[in-house]
Amino acid sequence: MSLLPDLIRQSLRAPKDDAGRTGQRSCDLDFDIAEDNLYAFAKMWSTLADKPVLSSFHGLMFACVEGQRTMPLFGYAGTGLFQSKILDNGHVRMRGKETGFFTDLASGDVLDTWSNPFTGEDVEVFSFLNDRIRGELTTEMPRFDFGEANDEPTLLHEGAEARDDGTVPFVLPWEVFGDRVHLGWDYCHAYTNPVDKARWPMASTGAFINPSEHFYFTTSLAELEDRSNPSAHYSAGFSRLSPWWPWMRMGESGIDGVLFGRMVSVKANGTPDDVPRKIFDHVASKHPDYLEAPLDWDNGHPVSTWEVYARDVAPE
Repeated sequence: MSLLPDLIRQSLRAPKDDAGRTGQRSCDLDFDIAEDNLYAFAKMWSTLADKPVLSSFHGLMFACVEGQRTMPLFGYAGTGLFQSKILDNGHVRMRGKETGFFTDLASGDVLDTWSNPFTGEDVEVFSFLNDRIRGELTTEMPRFDFGEANDEPTLLHEGAEARDDGTVPFVLPWEVFGDRVHLGWDYCHAYTNPVDKARWPMASTGAFINPSEHFYFTTSLAELEDRSNPSAHYSAGFSRLSPWWPWMRMGESGIDGVLFGRMVSVKANGTPDDVPRKIFDHVASKHPDYLEAPLDWDNGHPVSTWEVYARDVAPE
């Protein structure tokens, strides 16, 4: 079953006249087939050029506690550096690096410490750095293993429809409006918390965590269709729901709540101009290798802040 609404599907496949025109905008890409989805996703999310492109996100994170007004806590911003190539079999090989930082609400400066308004404690902020984004996207929607062996894998897009045999084709819910293409993408987790209560009682929020990220991209149909153009720009609304970050040390606070983030993600030029200046300067000064292309196309694995925290922070 197609993921595209009937009217959109009809507009994509409407017959053309002798001049190649239709009553609605025609599309050379068939968003019902995995191969064209892979091509479009690689061009939009990264680039097919011989050098990676830079992208960024920035916004705010809020505390949502029952019975209280939603409270802004800190900014959340970072960078992505991604590159892809189309393989002979139509699959996509991807590589990249990403950063994530927490910033002061007033100044926008990257935080090293933060005063927790719930506990009154000054805590050390744990920035997120991941230089091992690697892998091959196939015509099957990828699943990622987080947590323990018996935890259900995370599907790259939660809303993707499975075939009768349980497999999920790499088909995303693209929508075409004139020359604009929109894409909703939901990345939803539920797995055993690597930051367990026994070893990190102050950092752990419980046995399981369920962070999720929700994107709404907009890009250019003409750029996606142009096979001579290795990259398509995008802008995206980006929201995030999760338990408290482990570095906030909310495990013994007695405050039952969630974090909500609202951000914008941008890849307009693929250059430092797409990154908030203070974030770019911080990366260039403190983590310059995250502005340099990866050296390999090996396989990697997505990691979460919780996994990295459990790996790098000693038990309490």
